[in-house]
Amino acid sequence: MGSFGAAAGGRGAGRPVRGIALDIGSSRTRAWAPGAGVFADVPSGPVRRGRVMDPDSQLRLLRRLAASAPGGDGHDTVVMLTHPVLAGPEERAAARRMVDGLGPVRVIAVDSARAAAAYAAPSGGGPLLVVDLGAQLTEVTLVVDGLVEDARQAEVGLDDLPDPGSAPDAIATTAADMVGELWRDDCTGAVRGALRRGVLVTGGGALRLDVTGRLAHLLRARLRLANDPSTSAVRGAGLMLASALRHPTGALPRG
Repeated sequence: MGSFGAAAGGRGAGRPVRGIALDIGSSRTRAWAPGAGVFADVPSGPVRRGRVMDPDSQLRLLRRLAASAPGGDGHDTVVMLTHPVLAGPEERAAARRMVDGLGPVRVIAVDSARAAAAYAAPSGGGPLLVVDLGAQLTEVTLVVDGLVEDARQAEVGLDDLPDPGSAPDAIATTAADMVGELWRDDCTGAVRGALRRGVLVTGGGALRLDVTGRLAHLLRARLRLANDPSTSAVRGAGLMLASALRHPTGALPRG
């Protein structure tokens, strides 16, 4: 992997730093590097509902991806790692420990909703609803001023449909119901504003026109489909990573 900047202070000061963004999904693992973009989109190791079930197997995959990343050599590595928006402290810590197995790395964690928003949010600011239609998880997140204000998650996804042609009602209805829960719990009007702005839809389910069409009907709102929605989270994490490498002391995401 190439050297993409210099660390400011602390370990590796003045030495080349390499970076990689990783999105470990229930179905696919995607990797991004500065100057190359998304360079890997491969089946994940055993991952169930966003939880890595076999860290050793997944680590071997990550090592292969790190070794194949474009560019020359770097000394220290900064890894921007996405996680499900409602992943608990234990799940995030376990993912960090796994990534630590890559060697001398600094891990920065960010939830997939904020990462997707960093890549695909419409201009102009304001509250944003992010609906992630994944392989085994459906997540709905309210993002306000770049931070997660509220979120819901359901352990249902495209993999739960009996076949590719199955009716999308279960997934679309689940997502719409979670938006309704956010609406009922919102005392600020942010959800109403986000619906008027348009709902950002990411994940593989965004490619299913039957799913998005049904969801738009249920929400009575305009949907904004990210370009290449399956990779929006890793692309957004990559943008955050690039910013952190340029400004290592002031551009790290909170979370």
